[in-house]
Amino acid sequence: MNGHPGGEAHTLHMLEQAELPRGARVLDMGAGTGETLRLLRKSGFDADGIDLSPRSPEVLRADFLAAPFPDGSFDAVLSQCAFFVSADVPGALREANRLLKRGGKLLLSDVFFDAPVPLLTAAGFTVLHSEDLTPQWREYYLEALWREETDCCALPKGKCGYYIVIARKDR
Repeated sequence: MNGHPGGEAHTLHMLEQAELPRGARVLDMGAGTGETLRLLRKSGFDADGIDLSPRSPEVLRADFLAAPFPDGSFDAVLSQCAFFVSADVPGALREANRLLKRGGKLLLSDVFFDAPVPLLTAAGFTVLHSEDLTPQWREYYLEALWREETDCCALPKGKCGYYIVIARKDR
C-alpha cells in the first residue's frame, strides 16, 4: 500500500496536469519515505523533500509550516495527503505560497472538509485544475482501516472529500 491513494500513477497524473518543465525545482512537503522524491528526480526534476518524521535519509527533517528555505525558492511545491494532517491547512497553503516563485505551481492532493477552490484562492493561488477523487480515497481509506494501518478516529466528524488541485501563484 502506498502513502496516498493511487500511488505512483496518481503522482504522475498530477505532474502531467501541472505541465512542469524538466529541471524545475520542486519541493515535496510531507515527503515521508521519499518515494515521490525519488520519482521526481527520476523524472528529471531538481527535487527536495521535507517531513517532520522523515523515513528516508534523502528527506530533510523540517516542519513544512516553517520550511527552512528562502522565499521564492521553488518552481513547484507538491504535497500528497500531508496538509490535512498538519492540522493547519491555511498555514500550509501560506507556506507553500511563500516558497513558490511567482508563477510557480502547487500540486496538491488531500482530504478537504471545505471546498478546496475558495481555500486556495484565499491563499493567493489561481486554481488551474481541480479533480474530485473522493470515491478512490474512500476505497483507499477503507483498505487501510481493514489492514489496521490507520486510526478511524483520526478524522473530524463531517463530510469530507479528496481532491487533486493544481494551482498557480500569481501574487
